[in-house]
Amino acid sequence: MAYSEEARIIGIDRLFLRLFKESDAPEVTRLRNNYNIYKNALYLPYPYYKEDALIWIKDHFENFEEERSFEFAITDKLTGKLYGAIALSNQSKFSNGELAYWIGEEYWGNGYATEAAEAVLEFAFAEKGYHKVFARYFHTNPASGRIMKKIGMKKEGTLKEHVKKDDEYIDLIFFGILEQ
Repeated sequence: MAYSEEARIIGIDRLFLRLFKESDAPEVTRLRNNYNIYKNALYLPYPYYKEDALIWIKDHFENFEEERSFEFAITDKLTGKLYGAIALSNQSKFSNGELAYWIGEEYWGNGYATEAAEAVLEFAFAEKGYHKVFARYFHTNPASGRIMKKIGMKKEGTLKEHVKKDDEYIDLIFFGILEQ
């Protein structure tokens, strides 16, 4: 992983992780206005409109500068094509952060989330000095759990029927990893 503090870009094998730009809003809207992404996301509205994307992107720079959260666009290193997003929240009171990600459905199965998550873990520990990173997923989305396992996270527990989404109670499964 190569991190540029000035550019706020992480360069990895096939990808650049960079801050979102307002010009990304149409593609973010296209990718996120997808029921299969919505049903696996805790806070995502559906349908998803360009205004939602603009509101979401608006505070990314300030949040990054204030170290509240680090929201990166996952992009192709050669073409710049946007595949999804990965975020690391800052729980500075506890010296840890929460990892969250989404990939546009047409790009599922290519390893982009895994590659990005590995880089953000390294960013969390090497650049930001976190002690722990955790992540969570709905029990109905085991693919997300497989990503967490691939990057070395360990299952820490399940909160039974913890979230109600679309009139269904869903288990939240938590994973974590300590600085090594």
